Amino acid sequence: MNKIIYLDAAASALKPKSVIKTEGDFLRKSYANAGRGVCARAVAVDDMVSRVRGRVAEFINANPAQIVFSSGATDGLNRIVNILTSQPSYSESSNFTVSDLDHHSARLPWEALLHYGKIRKMQILKLDENFDIKIDSVPKTDFLIITAMSNVLGRPQDVEQIISAARRKNPNVITIVDASQYVVHKQIDVKKWDCDFMVFSGHKIGADTGVGVLYIRDSEKYLPDKFGGGMVMKVSGSELVLNSAPEKWEAGTLPLTQIAGLGAAIDYLEQKRPNLYLIKYAYDELSKMPRVKILTGRDAAILSFVVDGMHPLDVGAMLGAHNICVRVGNMCAAWIHNAMGISGSVRVSIGAWNTIQDIKDFIKVMKKIVK
Repeated sequence: MNKIIYLDAAASALKPKSVIKTEGDFLRKSYANAGRGVCARAVAVDDMVSRVRGRVAEFINANPAQIVFSSGATDGLNRIVNILTSQPSYSESSNFTVSDLDHHSARLPWEALLHYGKIRKMQILKLDENFDIKIDSVPKTDFLIITAMSNVLGRPQDVEQIISAARRKNPNVITIVDASQYVVHKQIDVKKWDCDFMVFSGHKIGADTGVGVLYIRDSEKYLPDKFGGGMVMKVSGSELVLNSAPEKWEAGTLPLTQIAGLGAAIDYLEQKRPNLYLIKYAYDELSKMPRVKILTGRDAAILSFVVDGMHPLDVGAMLGAHNICVRVGNMCAAWIHNAMGISGSVRVSIGAWNTIQDIKDFIKVMKKIVK
């Protein structure tokens, strides 16, 4: 087997030709900085950024002024914490609620606040026997962090109902959604969700690394967390006048090439999402192997498993020796692994490029590994 079989889309998706072409064309023919020039080329770049921002807004049912370009989901999730805790109304006596489904990027910034005494209390959302969030047990809280789809279990959570339950307990709760995995497989509707903040990374959907989306519902309400070029209208003595959103959130030079590719990636994703039949096929075949314990459901968007008597790293190394790329370890999601009583797992995730033959080849190698 000489070809590389890439089954690690949940870590980062391979790039479709349309994204590569769009970025290449931009670099070769159209590159200039944004928001800083009046020549035709600079204006064209401004138009491109505006056009992609509008495309993102349409993609998640938002308004362009609510769309902020970040460097990725981790950047966005950390910025949200910085934004919220820098407001004059913020109180260190607040509490926040997370879950064991969370990626480290979603939960650790809040745990750091707790560690350093910058917030009073952490609460953990209860999970049911399938490790889904128990909606009827959502507590009263000031800040609620929701992972819309675990990168280990691949099951969509009912974000709308979770937020609704939280608002019944506290109408002023601030809700934050990590949609990094969800966005690949399901349509996002931030208005339907009624969330205050939402993030996802471009590279998960086939765009380049270095660009992400930070949705801020009340984008004019908050003070910015970064300052620099492009976000200020006037500076004179002690007078500081900020630009309107979204520009006030985007200090410095934007990742322009990646933004150009983001629009193409969204177009491609809407035309061709991953074929989850391949996951079902892999699930059915792995289920026949006695040493394999599957952690995910047949209807999940990804497939995670462990092999009895083998460390996940060893399984991954053996697959890698046959040119099959999977993810192994705790997936930067230690809490859900702890809840399952294991330290890590092997994860198979697919993109639109994968074929049934890829999965058959994967199964063939797995049979050799577990024989």
